[in-house]
Amino acid sequence: MKQTQIHVLDLTIIDGNGAFECPECRNAISPDDCSEEAYSIIEPKVSDFGLEELEIRCNKCGSQLHLTGFSILQKLTEKELKKIEKERRKENSCYISHI
Repeated sequence: MKQTQIHVLDLTIIDGNGAFECPECRNAISPDDCSEEAYSIIEPKVSDFGLEELEIRCNKCGSQLHLTGFSILQKLTEKELKKIEKERRKENSCYISHI
């Protein structure tokens, strides 16, 4: 009987676009992979505040990966959106001086 490995990964410490390697077999896991060749979603854990944890299985070695840090990433995204909106307002406003 094969023993299943369980790993907890905090997405807030992953650099880049969210892609990472399975800690067990180094299989590339990317959020852009819609084919489920590299991984399968087992269970999303949601609270009143949004996605808290996502449990996935690496399809290469069978390890279970518990992805955490979504709430912090959502807050960062909201801040970034506000920053972009603020910059757009500056670009759309103009100052006209009459002499």
